[in-house]
Amino acid sequence: MPNRRNVYLFYKKSEELLEKIQPLHKLAAEHDFKLVNTMQEANIIVAVGGDGTFLQAVRQSGFRDDCLYAGISTSSDPSFYCDFHIDDTAKMLEAMTTESIEVRRFPVIDVTVNNSHSFYCLNECSIRSTLIKTFEMDVYINDLHFETFRGDGMIISTPTGSTAYNKSVSGAVVDPLLPCMQVSEIASLNNNTYRTLGSSFILSNAHTLTLKLINDDNHYPTIGMDNEASGVRHVEELSIRLSDRQIKTVKLKDNSFWRRVQRTFL
Repeated sequence: MPNRRNVYLFYKKSEELLEKIQPLHKLAAEHDFKLVNTMQEANIIVAVGGDGTFLQAVRQSGFRDDCLYAGISTSSDPSFYCDFHIDDTAKMLEAMTTESIEVRRFPVIDVTVNNSHSFYCLNECSIRSTLIKTFEMDVYINDLHFETFRGDGMIISTPTGSTAYNKSVSGAVVDPLLPCMQVSEIASLNNNTYRTLGSSFILSNAHTLTLKLINDDNHYPTIGMDNEASGVRHVEELSIRLSDRQIKTVKLKDNSFWRRVQRTFL
């Protein structure tokens, strides 16, 4: 990584983790990397913890497309965003000293709420009922009124997020090389009155998905942004498209997306 030398370590501050990251400080100093105090100064942001920590590092740094993100796992659990393990310094050293390192680019979705508030998601945006009742929304693909949904909610996922919440509702696993987003239902109601497609569908980056809620006065659903909830309460409309922004990470030869899928699920 010859052109990237400023590193910010993002991790949960605990005595146990502070002790574990000490070798990272030493490794950085030995190879002329500078540990900086803020994300704004960094051109490499390293998340130490797990997939949840990686998602938080991306979100709290503002989904920067001008820096490189890397994930270091501190547990033995399979991880989709962490290419390294805290105890495997040899693999980290190899990545640090490689002159021409390959970069993997992850698609991001851009969500606008009520035509005003907007945010990015690396995994998925979900809209879910907060009450023990279904809610309705009109689903538009561009200007086409595609269907009227009634049920518990919907998940709009990126390809990398297709292995997360999306997969738990029987959505497809999608190759991150495909610039697209996937729409999956959560417990849709299908009968003679209400009818939806009843399966996940995939939209290319040429399309915009719009969800218009048919609310009663006291039912406003929760909007999930990756692994946290949005603070917007009175949601009336969501507009979702694939962003031009991409998250860049280190690409390792022995840890492709499909190797991760195999390791995690098979």
